[in-house]
Amino acid sequence: MRRNLPVRRRLRRLPKRCKAPLLGSRPPMSVRYACWSFLSGTLGLLAIHWITSLVGHPLLIGSFGASAVLLFGATDSPLAQPRNLVAGHLVSALVAVLVVALFGSNQLSITVGVGLAIFAMNLTHTTHPPGGATALIGVQGAAGPEYILVPVLGGALILLATALFTNNVVYHRRYPTHWLELDDNTSTREGKV
Repeated sequence: MRRNLPVRRRLRRLPKRCKAPLLGSRPPMSVRYACWSFLSGTLGLLAIHWITSLVGHPLLIGSFGASAVLLFGATDSPLAQPRNLVAGHLVSALVAVLVVALFGSNQLSITVGVGLAIFAMNLTHTTHPPGGATALIGVQGAAGPEYILVPVLGGALILLATALFTNNVVYHRRYPTHWLELDDNTSTREGKV
């Protein structure tokens, strides 16, 4: 019933819905975890640079910096899991290529590209926030189909390999928490809750 409220009524309630406590709680962060995040993130991006020099194709894009924050600084986040990392970037790159092919590269297509990437990641259950930047970079740079494989897939796989190594070589981390997710309806249907 609440979903069907008139727009004016929802707008009047907006300030009240935005209220939240000034302070919230969060789990403590250990210096060891923070230091390992620093080392792992640095290694992940250095690996991309090193492989770039080997293959001669640039593989580093800005959105991989944001992916590194999730992979090495928030390893338990659902948004940092392998499916979200790889598929989120791929879906967003595909959206960018399609938007460029249909509308070119301009301010409107850049904004629409990011919005469509969010939409597509939500529908495919592959939401990875850096994917929005992958779409923005792709449309802004008028990316062609090669953008999907190089740099996007290549760079995402290098980050994933680095995360699998650095997050599991120490005893205080474990990555991933899962490879794939089951839809709630699927798990209920199969008797797996």
